[in-house]
Amino acid sequence: FGIIGFRDPHGIRPIGFAKRQSPKGTDYMFASESVVCDGCSFSDFEDLKPGEAVIVNKNSTVTRRQLVPNASFSPCIFEYVYFSRPDSIIDGISVYKCRLAMGEALADQVLKKMGSDHDIDVIIPVPDTSRVAALQTAYKLDITYREGFIKNRYIGRTFIMPGQAMRKKTVRRKFNAMSLEFAGKNVLIVDDSIVRGTTSKEIVQMARDAGAKKVYLASCAPAIRYPNVYGIDMPSPHELVAYNKDEDDIAIALGADKVIFQNLEGLVASCEKFNPSITKWDASVFDGKYITGRVDEAYLAHLENLRADGKKGKFEDLQSPETLGLVNFNLQLNTGASRPVYL
Repeated sequence: FGIIGFRDPHGIRPIGFAKRQSPKGTDYMFASESVVCDGCSFSDFEDLKPGEAVIVNKNSTVTRRQLVPNASFSPCIFEYVYFSRPDSIIDGISVYKCRLAMGEALADQVLKKMGSDHDIDVIIPVPDTSRVAALQTAYKLDITYREGFIKNRYIGRTFIMPGQAMRKKTVRRKFNAMSLEFAGKNVLIVDDSIVRGTTSKEIVQMARDAGAKKVYLASCAPAIRYPNVYGIDMPSPHELVAYNKDEDDIAIALGADKVIFQNLEGLVASCEKFNPSITKWDASVFDGKYITGRVDEAYLAHLENLRADGKKGKFEDLQSPETLGLVNFNLQLNTGASRPVYL
């Protein structure tokens, strides 16, 4: 019949559509990020409203209908922290600009936690998502910014890989530390977020192995203490490194000299300033408040039973890290997707 696109009543996950002119008329494309449409020469990207459905039939006739009139718009703030490409614009917000703002807000947190007499020599990002924020953090703190980790572009995102053993092994394949940027220095490593802590722990150890005197770790997002139930395969709470821990406990668990998290107010302000009409966000992974309601302890326990690493063994047996990384890379390359694609 054609293409049907729709968005959930709260607009938690992003989706929009764009058009282009062709010899046969007008073509339409739906995507979660505007950058996908840009890369395929589609223009006039427009976000679907929460609770809206759009149908494009084979004759390129567009029909739009608001199916949930009183929808409460609450987009997922984690899209801006981690998932989206910086050159995307989602719900009228430039991902690049809000990550710059996250970097400024993180600089404030660093000063609050460490004071103006801190001993940080250099700021190094964990590529790729945290680069923009780390650069702005360094600029505001007037500290040298350096690229200290080189990323293997053929390895996909690790936090959604099944199995702790696979994730830990893949991190070392994913990053390599350059000793000349770490040796004899007190380093502040900036990451977009810390989920299980698998990557963070390995990153900290790699920095120490490269000769760093002190290793501080800063997260552009608050501590993730709750599972996600809206389409992101985040682990059960017991697998989250921040679960039932304060910052000192997390630092010990990750082997860092200090861990600094952005607060939720600063994160929200970093996004909200670019679209003041959005006054409510899904930040459930940070505050445990599920905007759709009806998410109780029994449901979370059910999810934990399904998602826990011990329940994922069958899939691990079928896929090696090398195979997953290759499939991931090929699918992302062929589709232009900025997020992993699994068959």
